[in-house]
Amino acid sequence: MTTSKTHRKFEQLVQKIDPQSKLLRAWELKGGVSAQVTALEIERPSGQTKKMIVRRHGAVDLQQNPQIAADEFKLLQITQSAGLATPAPYFVDQSGDIFPDPYVVIEYIEGNTEFALDYAADFIPQFATHLARIHTVDCSHVDLSFLPKQEQRYAKKIRERPQNLDESIGEGRIRDVLESAGRLSQHNPSVLLHGDFWPGNLLWKDGRIVAVIDWEDAALGDPLADVANSRLEILWAFGIDTMDIFTQHYQSITTIDFTNLPIWDLFAALRPAFKIAEWAADDIAEQRMRERHRLFVAQAFAKLAVP
Repeated sequence: MTTSKTHRKFEQLVQKIDPQSKLLRAWELKGGVSAQVTALEIERPSGQTKKMIVRRHGAVDLQQNPQIAADEFKLLQITQSAGLATPAPYFVDQSGDIFPDPYVVIEYIEGNTEFALDYAADFIPQFATHLARIHTVDCSHVDLSFLPKQEQRYAKKIRERPQNLDESIGEGRIRDVLESAGRLSQHNPSVLLHGDFWPGNLLWKDGRIVAVIDWEDAALGDPLADVANSRLEILWAFGIDTMDIFTQHYQSITTIDFTNLPIWDLFAALRPAFKIAEWAADDIAEQRMRERHRLFVAQAFAKLAVP
């Protein structure tokens, strides 16, 4: 539950959205890393109750993009119009009147994340299909110019080599290969990217995916950027066979050129630098993640014929 002071702030928020409604309860949702996520339940004058989500982004995201709340609100409007399974955006506030930082209020969707291998046979085809739907949004009819370019993000990441490298994941060697590869020639048209498409950002209910959430890493770029990130996440969650099934299924329902997949795999492999211990649930999970990360990097090197 929230503190009494914070509860009063959420009461003010509800009044700002709908003066006729009242706040019944507010509670923090676990699992958010980049944003503080709070669920609200409100009561309308008719007696009906409704739940919603308040997302308050952290300092890191706000430093990178001070307009992140407004951009998320705008993007969810676009994804809703495109028929994607995403939460509806209700309200965005950048005034600082209630909370010092901008926040966005979105739809609360009932569902759970699934990581059990038993669900993989049903989950993976839907996982691939939802990702393909995101990548087929017609960008020519919507203004997505507010989104960053994924290639520029990665070019900067390679150009600005950190002084300290996470050699527990072989970061130096990965960077050596990416630096030697030079400018990446893009074979696919730029599309809408989710930016962090993994099982933890999908809500599952009654045997189907009901929502794709957490769009703060959205960008424009090669669809292989999303595919590679998803491959690593699926490898961690379900193993290499399931990763390959996902890749094959996505490939079978799209016309994407997969030539540069090993390069994008290596970009994805840089993301967990100095973070695996933080992301892992326990020591056993950390060991498994590290072993599977080494396997992921090795298969990329093999495809690139890296000695």
